[in-house]
Amino acid sequence: MSIWNKLSLGSIGPGVLVAATGVGAGDLATASFTGATLGTGILWAVLVGAALKYVLNEGLARWQLVTGSTLLEGTSRHLGQFALWLFVPYLIVWTFLVSMSLMSACGVAAHALIPIFENPSHGKIVFGVVQSLLATLLILVGGYSLFERTMSFCIGIMFVVCCLTAIALRPSFTEVLSGLVVPRIPMLGQGGLAWTVALLGGVGGTVTVLCYGYWIREEGREQVDSLPACRLDLAIGYGMTALFGLSMVVIGSQLGQLDGTGATLIVEVANVLQTRLGSLGTLAKWGFLLGAWGAVFSSLLGVWQSVPYLFLDVWRLLGLHKKSTTSETRTSVTGTAGYRVHLAAIAGVPIVGLALVNFKLAMQINGIVGALFIPMLAIALLLLNGRKRLMGEHKNSTVTSLLLLAVLAVCFATMVFKATSS
Repeated sequence: MSIWNKLSLGSIGPGVLVAATGVGAGDLATASFTGATLGTGILWAVLVGAALKYVLNEGLARWQLVTGSTLLEGTSRHLGQFALWLFVPYLIVWTFLVSMSLMSACGVAAHALIPIFENPSHGKIVFGVVQSLLATLLILVGGYSLFERTMSFCIGIMFVVCCLTAIALRPSFTEVLSGLVVPRIPMLGQGGLAWTVALLGGVGGTVTVLCYGYWIREEGREQVDSLPACRLDLAIGYGMTALFGLSMVVIGSQLGQLDGTGATLIVEVANVLQTRLGSLGTLAKWGFLLGAWGAVFSSLLGVWQSVPYLFLDVWRLLGLHKKSTTSETRTSVTGTAGYRVHLAAIAGVPIVGLALVNFKLAMQINGIVGALFIPMLAIALLLLNGRKRLMGEHKNSTVTSLLLLAVLAVCFATMVFKATSS
């Protein structure tokens, strides 16, 4: 059976899942802000950013399929448990902040679609909590199969809406093509470099990249002969991620300067679309809001379903879980008590953060914490996948090693610009 046939049997592929989980309100906001500021001349950065995330995920899949162990297992065995002990507080803080952010984004998007509350803040909290509970129910009742189908529906909505909206704004084909194939940084001395670096690092997810290894096990991919299928579905997934990013940059470039941050920017874009598209304005507004909701809810659903895998694996590797073997990571754990406890914590504990007075500060910390993970992952892949003793013929090629070093360079530049601009 061909790779294409394997991927078409009722499955959108774990690559699409991990890519969609990484596309949230922050990614869409970054892309649209960059487009509004720099125009379509920066489109090439979206492609480069997606390609770098592909390199990271391909390396993770290659490690797991060649060695038969997750990247966390490899880190514990070959780099020492000290690295895992450092990862634990990081994972806890990241999970709380990103879960709170996703609940807020889903609440804002849902309230924009169904404005039944006079106070938008109340609507954000109520709708955020409701969607957190809905995601939890979908995962507990339907397991991985229903999760995958629901993600497919949400991804389809946001994919179609973002692309159609960008096309409806009728950007210049020549300018779009030039922005894709001619690397340049508009407004270089006026903040253009900072926006470019943010766009390069803002395409795709952070910690959720690790979850790809658990999703391919859910799909039954255990041997190295599954590597071509993984490379194909990752290419499809990050191709879609790039297309979302390109669409949002185009939309931002056509709408001009925008106000708002995160999910509130999505509402701002929808309102401007209503004004700009004349007779199609109302349809464009509600269609875009629906697509934006699909983007943020699929991200929330992906985090809710996948992050418990990480906690269970970490506790087991640190000897804090009653099972000391790796058998639990070889099969689906979504029906176990441990998985349900972690799911409940992820879906429930961050609710308290929705009422935080200084929510903006919490989101700034979330951005910094999330940005720290990618360089850690790149370093782990350089150290582990670069060893012929462990990987044999599948060790990093020279090109792959250079691309991982490029990831580190982009991450370092991103952190420098964030530090100097704060």
